[in-house]
Amino acid sequence: MNELILELTEISPREFFGQQNENIDLLKKYFPKLKIVARGNKIKVFGDEELLEEFEKRFDMLTAHFVKYNKIDENSIERVLTSDSEADYTSSEKSGQVLVHGVSGKLIKAQTANQRKIVEAVRKSDMVFAIGPAGTGKTYTSVALAVKALKEKQVKRIILTRPAVEAGENLGFLPGDLKEKLDPYMQPLYDALRDMIPAEKLTHYIENGTIQIAPMAFMRGRTLDKAFVILDEAQNTTHAQMKMFLTRMGKSAKFLVTGDPGQIDLPRRVISGLKEALLILNNVEGIEVIYLDDKDVIRHKLVKKVIDAYRSIEHQN
Repeated sequence: MNELILELTEISPREFFGQQNENIDLLKKYFPKLKIVARGNKIKVFGDEELLEEFEKRFDMLTAHFVKYNKIDENSIERVLTSDSEADYTSSEKSGQVLVHGVSGKLIKAQTANQRKIVEAVRKSDMVFAIGPAGTGKTYTSVALAVKALKEKQVKRIILTRPAVEAGENLGFLPGDLKEKLDPYMQPLYDALRDMIPAEKLTHYIENGTIQIAPMAFMRGRTLDKAFVILDEAQNTTHAQMKMFLTRMGKSAKFLVTGDPGQIDLPRRVISGLKEALLILNNVEGIEVIYLDDKDVIRHKLVKKVIDAYRSIEHQN
């Protein structure tokens, strides 16, 4: 009797096997002539060589499904195991609007016309600026595009950065070590990632450096290649920080800069690196700028009204 050993890497065996190994029981149902034993992160399969080859092919399709959608269930297992070919299965799963399938199969899409422009701009250009007010989905869409690029192996790592600028609080007085002081500034990036990548896998990615979340100062001296790099809250960069960041770009990299020129927290008389960059790089070929507005606000309906109210006061002044 022939033996096949398959190992799960970067996939939680508990989630893949299901409660009380219910997914393994389904596999046994579809391959009754094989003996299937699941232990730890490995599956041992015993049987005829021809059946083992078919099992390995279907198992690879199931793990690919899990990596893409972050889950498998009875319906998806049935579709994978009964489809005539991998092409037939994947063709029914495709959707041009979906950027990534998040935790528990959540569909993450570009929801507005300008968000879709960001998607298209990133597809065509290696450096993109996404400019707009709060709540327009700049950060969320950017992180989704980065996760999509990582899943599709277009890049080897994701690097997310923000300037640690104090908005009414003094960083030095916050409790904890450097990481604990900086984490609150990075929280929106963590929140978006948690929507798109299961907790266990996200922890693994952060620990092995596949996903790096760091303040601007950590970018100095680096060359960022084969990476999807997002600079968030770029309105709070200085001239020197923005120039330093943009010149970190390496080969096979995507740079996406997001910011809201209406929410600058820099000290008075300090010029925003974002505002300056938009002027300096205005006619540079290969760089795209996408502007979002209050029509793109996807938070609570009151957010749009708040933006409008503040804008009217600012115009009066």
